[in-house]
Amino acid sequence: MQRAGAAYVAVTAAYWAFMLTDGALRMLVLLHFHTLGFSPVQLAYLFVLYEIAGVITNLSAGWIAARFGLTSTLYAGLALQVAALVALAQLDPSWTVAASVIFVMAVQGASGVAKDLSKMSAKSAVKLLAPSEQGGLFRWVALLTGSKNAVKGLGFLIGALLLGWVGLKGAVLGMAAILALILIVIIWKMPSGLPSGRKDAKFREVFSKSPNVNWLSFARVFLFAARDVWFVVGIPIYFYAVLSDGTVAGNRAAFFTIGSFMALWIILYGGVQTVAPRLLKARARPEAEIIRETRRWVAALIALPAGLALLSLLTPDPTPWFTVTLIVGLLLFGALFAVNSALHSYLILAFSSGDRVTMDVGFYYMANAAGRLLGTVLSGLSYQIGGLPLCLGTAAVLLVLSTFGAAQLREAPAETASRPT
Repeated sequence: MQRAGAAYVAVTAAYWAFMLTDGALRMLVLLHFHTLGFSPVQLAYLFVLYEIAGVITNLSAGWIAARFGLTSTLYAGLALQVAALVALAQLDPSWTVAASVIFVMAVQGASGVAKDLSKMSAKSAVKLLAPSEQGGLFRWVALLTGSKNAVKGLGFLIGALLLGWVGLKGAVLGMAAILALILIVIIWKMPSGLPSGRKDAKFREVFSKSPNVNWLSFARVFLFAARDVWFVVGIPIYFYAVLSDGTVAGNRAAFFTIGSFMALWIILYGGVQTVAPRLLKARARPEAEIIRETRRWVAALIALPAGLALLSLLTPDPTPWFTVTLIVGLLLFGALFAVNSALHSYLILAFSSGDRVTMDVGFYYMANAAGRLLGTVLSGLSYQIGGLPLCLGTAAVLLVLSTFGAAQLREAPAETASRPT
């Protein structure tokens, strides 16, 4: 147990370091190119390859981890992120818009591969290292996921601040140096306890035959699309339009405010994820009840974006009361979204057997990346076509689809017998 705990701490520390740079990089790219005059659709394009790379990576990462071991994929993810940060520093302001977009898309694609290698490794490790007592798996999953999102939220704020203080190049080179140092320490100090891989792992094993894994993945696609449809482009650009007067000082103030809101949202999201097992009393509840909770919580989420979309239609010009209402509503969305995400993160591990956990987790996070990809594309398109009301209305529709997927989940006695509780 002590060795498992040490491995869990090392994996979590590596994941934290990665997600700090991931959050900062997203804000750096979004705000830097918005100030250069990129449209909402062009900004969405910058992140499209990042999400496409996530879909492809997660589909294959489960097999790669099963074949070569979890530590190998974790180290590869961290190293690739260092390379992506160094590459982004080579961006030349004299390049054309088309050349800049293509270059940043390619770098973001590499970062997307890195993120999902690291995520799959960390989440799969929890399944193998978590204690077997009732509620143990849920607690360890919630702690890893919640703390990761809190760290990523801090990264959003750091990215916005660094852009205003040292610019894009200085920010990404500084982060690359720190992450490279952390990678060296992790490799040096990583304890034993994680599987080293098996040579007979077949790629076709990635595709799950479990209806629960497949329906949960379906629900995950639309849950995350419903968040990113307003989170990726819509809200940052809306707040920038409201807050900045176009001067250097105005831009810095807007960057700080936007970064602070995004950071607060992610930190709140992570904090609620961490306490989700206690909130849901998971220690004392069987899996069947947790499945029913999954259906209820996603259905409860629909009213928030639908209501905010209606308010934004009725308030075409920004007013203080609407801005405050929007912020409070989106923070509440984050809290409810966090409970839904925590339930999904627990259930995918509960539905997976130990011998194919990397396969099922990889497939599930492929669905997660597909949802982010869908949300990213719809964020740019919906904001450009219909502004904030369409972004938020689209989120409500996507949540209806997620609710349908969650409604198909069933307790499977044959699977339950072989799964830890």
